[in-house]
Amino acid sequence: MPDPSRPEGPVTDTVESDTSRDPAGATTKGTPRTPLSRERVMRAAVDVADAEGIAAVSMRRIGQELGVEAMSLYNHVAGKEAMLDAMVEQVATELVAAVASLDSPDPATDWRGALRARALAAREVMLQHRWAPGVLETRTSMNLDIVRYYDGVVGILRAGGFSHDLAHHSLHALGSRVIGFSQELFDPGDAAAGDASEEMLAAMASQIPHLVEMLGEVAHDDPGSTLGWCDDQTEFEFGLDVVLDGLERRRASTVVP
Repeated sequence: MPDPSRPEGPVTDTVESDTSRDPAGATTKGTPRTPLSRERVMRAAVDVADAEGIAAVSMRRIGQELGVEAMSLYNHVAGKEAMLDAMVEQVATELVAAVASLDSPDPATDWRGALRARALAAREVMLQHRWAPGVLETRTSMNLDIVRYYDGVVGILRAGGFSHDLAHHSLHALGSRVIGFSQELFDPGDAAAGDASEEMLAAMASQIPHLVEMLGEVAHDDPGSTLGWCDDQTEFEFGLDVVLDGLERRRASTVVP
């Protein structure tokens, strides 16, 4: 018995040409639309995620965006996970382009400045695609451009006088900050959309007094520079600078006079 959820006959991925009517009311064919491709699927998915969030990305939704049946997308991506991989490819391409255009210091004389500029350029890309950090953390295969990005990080460290061993430790210490975002322990989602009320803080004060006292004075008030829950620009740069300062002290202590 045929599956009613699948269209009968072969699934085509050519979008029908635009049509219009002449003054007499007759239908005329317009210019054929661009054929569907993996790149078009990827770009449409990125656009939807940028505008509506990663939860909005599905085969059906992207098919609607492109004006084709969802089944047509399977000619170009194997499924949603493959589509997410393609989206990461686009972000990785932008990362490589962003750092390639940097006018950063010579790492041989200012490795810290060169690496800081690289991380901040990567963050600008992440802020354009706020869904990207969460998707990157779920990938099970390595993207070559991401690997090249990290190869450039090691190149900066080596030019700055880091041994291979110290460069390796440094990558672990830098973590995701070197690629533009800070990983968070958890994401409360919509529950953190607004500041905690005074009543809520008062109810928790006896159990977590130090956190409540801190939260009473500190707030993240720059949503335009924030990724996730509380990874705003100030916190990101603070953490990045703390790590870079510590790595410089460690590097300096290993230099032979």
